[in-house]
This record gives sequence, C-alpha cells and structure tokens, in this order.
Amino acid sequence: MKISLQGVADSGDRKQWEEKGYSLPQYDIAQVARATKENPFWIHFGAGNLFRAFHAAVAQNLLNAGKLDRGILVAEGFDYEIIEKMYAPHDNLGIAVTLRSDGTIDKRVIGSVAEALPLDSADRLAFARLKGIFANDSLQMATFTITEKGYCLTDAKGALLPDVAADFAAGPEKPASYMGKVSALLYARYLAGEKPVAMVSTDNCSHNGDKLYAAVSAFAGAWVENKKADAGFAAYVDSEKVSFPWSMIDKITPRPDASVEKILLEDGVEGLEPVITSKNTYIAPFVNAEETEYLVIEDDFPNGRPGLEEGGILFTDRATVDKVEKMKVCTCLNPLHTCLAIFGCLLGYQKISDEMQDQALVRLVERVGYQEGLPVVVNPGVLDPKEFIDTVLRVRVTNPFMPDTPQRIATDTSQKLAIRFGETIKAYQADANRSVEDLQMIPLVLAGWLRYLMAVDDSGKSFEPSPDPLLATLLPQMAKLRLGDTDVEAVLRPIMENAGIFGVDLYAAGLADRVCGYFKELSAGVGAVRRTLEKY
Repeated sequence: MKISLQGVADSGDRKQWEEKGYSLPQYDIAQVARATKENPFWIHFGAGNLFRAFHAAVAQNLLNAGKLDRGILVAEGFDYEIIEKMYAPHDNLGIAVTLRSDGTIDKRVIGSVAEALPLDSADRLAFARLKGIFANDSLQMATFTITEKGYCLTDAKGALLPDVAADFAAGPEKPASYMGKVSALLYARYLAGEKPVAMVSTDNCSHNGDKLYAAVSAFAGAWVENKKADAGFAAYVDSEKVSFPWSMIDKITPRPDASVEKILLEDGVEGLEPVITSKNTYIAPFVNAEETEYLVIEDDFPNGRPGLEEGGILFTDRATVDKVEKMKVCTCLNPLHTCLAIFGCLLGYQKISDEMQDQALVRLVERVGYQEGLPVVVNPGVLDPKEFIDTVLRVRVTNPFMPDTPQRIATDTSQKLAIRFGETIKAYQADANRSVEDLQMIPLVLAGWLRYLMAVDDSGKSFEPSPDPLLATLLPQMAKLRLGDTDVEAVLRPIMENAGIFGVDLYAAGLADRVCGYFKELSAGVGAVRRTLEKY
C-alpha cells in the first residue's frame, strides 16, 4: 500500500486500502489537479500538519460531495524540504488520521492538494509559477498557517530583521523574508490588473488579519517609497480590492506520533518513515489530529469565495470573530490548557489526557472555566461558550489517544498569562457586580506558575522548563528561593507587579497577597503542590 497516485488509482491497490478501513478520494485526482492548476481559486501558505489535517481535509470533503471541482495549491516558505522530501515523493498525497475520544480512528488518504511549491525566490521556476497563480483572474483567496512569528518584521527591540531591511531596499524581484515573498506575489497580482483577492490568516493568534495586513502594508509602503514598486501598489493594498479578514482557528494537531505510525505499518502502508529536516521540522507522510475543529472567518472576500460553510467553516462578521477569539483564548480553552500544563509539569505528567484522570486537576479546570471565566464571557452567538467548555473537558483534553503533553503547552507561558488570565481579572475589575476577591482558582494557577519557575517538581527533582523568552530573567530570580522558604515576597514582588506578564499589576489588582500565600503553600516542601491542590 503505497502513498502515491498509482497506489490509490490501481483497482487492486484501491481495494486493499478500502479493506483496511481507509477513506479514499471519491473523485478523479488527476482531473481535479489539472483544473486547479488552470484556474486556481485557493492557495495556502504553510504546508505543515495543521494545513494537511484541516484545510486540505475540508477541501477533500467538499470534492467528495461534488461541492467543489478544484482543490488547493500549497506553498511552503519556511522549510522547503517539506515539499522536496514529503509532498513530492508522495504525489502530494497524505494520510490524515483522526484520533477520536472513544478510541476509534478515522483514516483518510487526502488528495485535494493539486500542486505543492517552495515559496523560494531563488527557485526561478517555482517563483514564476507562484506569480502566475497570483496573476490569475480565478484566484479568490490565499490562506496562511505560518505561525505568529511568520508575520514579524522586527526583533524584540523593534529593529527591522536583517532580511526584511534588505528586502525593503532591494524591492520585490528576489525577496528573502517570508512576508517579502508574499508581498511580491501580491505585487504580481497588482501588476496583472489590480485584481481582487482575500488574504486570510488562519494562524492561531488574535486579530491575525491585522498582523498580515501590517506586514504586507509595510512592504508596499517601503517599496513605493524606495521606488522599487509602482506608486499605486500601496493604495491597492489599502483598497477594498484586497481584504485581510480576521479568523479564529482551533484544532490540536501534534507532531506525527509513533503509535499512529505503528497502526499504519500494521495495515501495510509503505514509506512511512518520518523526516527531520535541516531546519529541525519533523514531518511524516501522515498527520494525526483530534476530531474537534473550529474555523470562524470574517466574511470579506472581494473576488468571491466557494461555499466552504458546507465543509464546516463558519463565516460571520469581524466583531463576532473577535468575540469567538476572546471566548476561546481568554476563557474556554487556552486558560484550561495552561492550568494543566503548569501543574502537569510539576506533578510529573507526560500526557494531558492522563491529567484528566486526576480529580484535583479536573476540579481545578472546571472551576477556572465554569465558575470564574464563564460568567464574564461575551457569547459570540455562533458558538455557545458553555458547550465549548463541555467539549474541551469531556472530549478534547480527555482523549487518551491524543499524544499531547503539558511540556509542549507550557512553552512561552510568560507570553500567554496576560491574555489567558489577565483579561478575566480585568473583566472582574470592570464589573460593578463582581470583585476580584471572588477569584480563587486563577490566583492559584498564577502561583503555580511561579512555583513552576523554581524548576523543581513536586517530588523535589529538578526539571528543565519549556522554552520561554523570559526564562533568562525569571529563572535566576526564582533560583533565590528553596522549597520550605517562608520569606518569599521580596523575590516574588518584581514578577507579581509586572503587568506585562499578568496583564495587570497583581498588587494594584489586590491579588498579590493571595498569590503569595498560595505560593508559600505550593513550595512548602516535597508533596506540597499535591497537598495544596487537594486542599483547594
């Protein structure tokens, strides 16, 4: 059973796939690919796991149902080896494995990707092809999953990144930065007649469309100013012909797991060996993901769009997307994940799902979500907040077949607390009928994070904290404390009063004493984290 066009087209091989429980494309893959290349309507940037498990799968479902007659083109602008070593050898096919909470798995061969290209300006043919795609009248949208860092033009100090500065000066002919390359393609569409298009970030960050717009607009302005582009290009980017919708995406897609690879190998699938690229990207011919998924997009498409709502994507207005984003990030998912990440690391858990067998942790996330967060959530209407939390706690994080870890989720926690908990604290401050005194569990989680920064688990063993840009500052500060210390406030104060971390100064908010008190209990000695959780 080979992951190739021949491997799924041959009648004998196709029967073998189906007997092993795989859903195969119910359309002529080659015909769809030809039609897509001739009249592309959708190109996606970012050829990684989320795209393969979500966007490409949505297109496949619609192709199978006869709702689409063309698929997707994909471009990879960070790690070109993904195209070379994974897409090309498998004729752009891949396997999507959905790991359901009831223990069943759904196995699909995805054939909706018609063409995969490196977004590499040094590759003359590939870049010319991409410019041709952007010049085509039929193109309606470009979507993105390139991570929030992909939109950054400056370093931590606000200085232009070297490749961005070079691209600003050199113009759109051969840019090196990601956003420079994307802007050059949009410039090709401008030169072809100022044709309309939607540039749709579907990255998991707030107001993602604004981040994409800011980057492209900066390039357009610099190129016009430096006389490297027509004077009208900046106005085109700012016009109604080019939209930058907001979106909210939610689907957990961990890296390909060895247990899933084993299942596929036992089925007889060949060529499953994962590849670690020179940029340390871990890729395989399959992706594994949870069953739950949400994609809510602002409905602003100047060149029209296909009926993707029939594939489960929700289209609405910008204000509603914003409410959905805040619901997820500030209350109904991300804060609960952070609770489990912090205490999972302290208690030695290796899987998020295992934590949901721990009744103290279950009670913690239930209280943070239902009792403290939910009362101040604005219901966006298109998704019900309580039902969202219900799904998170009953289906998603409890799924024993999802190989997600607290250590992964603990990454960059210092950058997340202000949104995931600070916004709720602010909502309590702003509500005349509520008081921050009512918050009992959120301060416990914040104290838990400070305890985590001691880099010693509840059994007294040292551990390596997950990557975080503030570790170089925070770890030496917290290293001044040992388990059992009672005089802790002087060490904690510089951190607790940092509104950049928590979204509020915990002293000004009236929560510092509670957080400090919890911290003393959590750090009283070996086993103190467990005892404190059981107590509260």
